[in-house]
Amino acid sequence: MNSNTFRLAALAVAAGPVALLAAVPAHAAPATPTTGGEGRASAVVLRTGLDVSLLNKSVQVPLKVTLNEVQAPASAGKTALSVNVDGVEGGAPVSVLRADVATADATVDEHRAEGYTNLAKARIHVPGLPVLSLIEVEKVTSKAVCEVGRKPVAESNVLGHVAVLGKKVTLSAGGPTRVAVPGVGEVSLDLSKTVTTERTAAATALQLKVSVNPLNLNVAEVEGEVTLAEATCETPKAPKTPEEPKTPEEPKTPEEPGSTDGGSTSGGDVKTQTGSDTGTAPTEANLAETGGSSTTPYIAGGAALLLAVGAGATVLARRRGSSRS
Repeated sequence: MNSNTFRLAALAVAAGPVALLAAVPAHAAPATPTTGGEGRASAVVLRTGLDVSLLNKSVQVPLKVTLNEVQAPASAGKTALSVNVDGVEGGAPVSVLRADVATADATVDEHRAEGYTNLAKARIHVPGLPVLSLIEVEKVTSKAVCEVGRKPVAESNVLGHVAVLGKKVTLSAGGPTRVAVPGVGEVSLDLSKTVTTERTAAATALQLKVSVNPLNLNVAEVEGEVTLAEATCETPKAPKTPEEPKTPEEPKTPEEPGSTDGGSTSGGDVKTQTGSDTGTAPTEANLAETGGSSTTPYIAGGAALLLAVGAGATVLARRRGSSRS
């Protein structure tokens, strides 16, 4: 075995474990997909925040009521709302809202949140004005939709006629509409207010600022706000995607040994074979330390044969000498 053969064998043995280790894929731990946070949605048909001032007691009675206020997932449908206000209208219930349709719906799943309200043929009253409606609407709707991967949407619609304190009015989206009735009071209306952010939406069909002084049925003044058809939503958080496993590295190939030239190699220092000859060094560097070459087996075999012949001749000569004596 010459030095090149020995070097290739050594490199193959050394590279074997490296190639084996590189061939085993480096699998990442399986990632468990996680679902995002739940979204939110709400809807309300009517909300009032009024203060009622009484004549005989000179006190304020709060009138804070809601109709069909729901949080997702829920729905509600109710068309009439009456409340009791102490010291007003002889202790009889005050009918705040009457409507043919008054529904609120709120739904949420992992991809979408939606709030929706619908109010049709509705009349709103305040204490001290049992006959005259604060406002009459033919139909109002509000919708807020928040969907994963999309911009939230909020919209409101006021359809048909609107009457405030018995007067038909034309609403404008450019600003509040004010209606004043002598001896009764003033109402300011904001039409279709919508607000959206990156993950939320809110829509209100009508918002009223009320300031009336009926001076009737023990009521001196009614002030506050009334909200009609409100819907809100918040987008659910998108679920996290599982991480992809890492790609295994390519196995490294062992470097080829350098070629030899004139008794030296580029792969390392090899001693040049020396002898009695003064000729040029052999083209291929053999094992210089042992002096071995490709003819070594033949030389060894010839020497063994000569030893055997010499030993046989010696034995034969001894036998002849003993027979003569």
